Amino acid sequence: MNYIKSVKSSFELYVDNLAQGKLGKYIELYDDSINENHYDFDIAVFTVSQNDNSYEFEAVRKEFYNLYVGNWDIKIVDLGVFVIGSTTEDTNYALKEQISSLIKNNVIPVVIGDDHGLTFSMYKAYDSLEQMVNLTAVDYKFDLGVLGEKLSSDSFLGHILSESPSNLFNYSSLGFQTYLNSQEEIDMLDKLSFDAYRLGVAKDMKLTESILRDSDIVSIDLSSVRMSDSSGNNKSNVNGFYAEEICAIARYSGISDKVSSFGVFDYNKDKDIHNQTAQLLSQMIWYFIDGVNSRALDYPYCGYEEYAKYSVVIDDIDTIEFMESNKTGRWWMKINKDVGNKKKRHALVPCTEEDYIEALKGNVPDRWIKALNKFK
Repeated sequence: MNYIKSVKSSFELYVDNLAQGKLGKYIELYDDSINENHYDFDIAVFTVSQNDNSYEFEAVRKEFYNLYVGNWDIKIVDLGVFVIGSTTEDTNYALKEQISSLIKNNVIPVVIGDDHGLTFSMYKAYDSLEQMVNLTAVDYKFDLGVLGEKLSSDSFLGHILSESPSNLFNYSSLGFQTYLNSQEEIDMLDKLSFDAYRLGVAKDMKLTESILRDSDIVSIDLSSVRMSDSSGNNKSNVNGFYAEEICAIARYSGISDKVSSFGVFDYNKDKDIHNQTAQLLSQMIWYFIDGVNSRALDYPYCGYEEYAKYSVVIDDIDTIEFMESNKTGRWWMKINKDVGNKKKRHALVPCTEEDYIEALKGNVPDRWIKALNKFK
């Protein structure tokens, strides 16, 4: 763990004084004694600040350790503080290597940070994994920036889209607010057949679950939560998700069999009155872990025989095949398209039962069209 500084000495006394059953008693605090076995965990939590190597997210950790453990059967480690480099480029490279190493060893990294631009490093971590990536960002805006702008929390998506070659198969935006995004940006994402859902639409958790189910990376900006529920972020937005909704999004992210990295960003301790946002952030991580523990492992871990199959014929297009998991009741649409090396991984597109019902009425699901366009 060349890029990690343990927080064990800072929090050991606090943890010792916690009651039995608290998370601080359950998780491992990383130090050199477990260096040889640092991949012997299911989830690895660590924090990173773009500006301060000594910043330990003290309030967040104390709130997190003080929660009670769920009925879990997974191993969790708090790696500590990610040590930033002398330049932004050094930090991005090292963070990419750290996350990639964990994913390769089947450990889910949970990154807590003060800058949403760190999502770029999460995305780059998949370069060496030789796979196409689905990224979901929960945010009130798209963070496209302007051409040539330095990488930041306001421009990371623009940097991802300008990468060549690109590993990005799909980008989904959950909770964007139209009046805070230009029409040109909205039109561009639609032209690229990406999924962008306004705040009111994304509050439909059935829809949101289906988006998260197909994600590899989930990155949440705390500014997507309304200011009255989360004051401790950099952008303080009057509208947004409620606290219970963002916790549901975190849990659905964990339940997704495909999510292999998870991040929550934009925490600002100086604005966090009464540790309100520290409490919320710690509960979001708790819900994510609870979701991981509840994974059903249906698609892509079981064969097609584990699904009920329905075919809907709609005029002027091919038959749309719907599949319903016998295990969980979750729905997918099958894309019957010769897509070369991508076919096995993206053959099924998550959807809802409502998509099936709409197809029966003769309405082609928008997500089916967008998925088909990506395979052309």
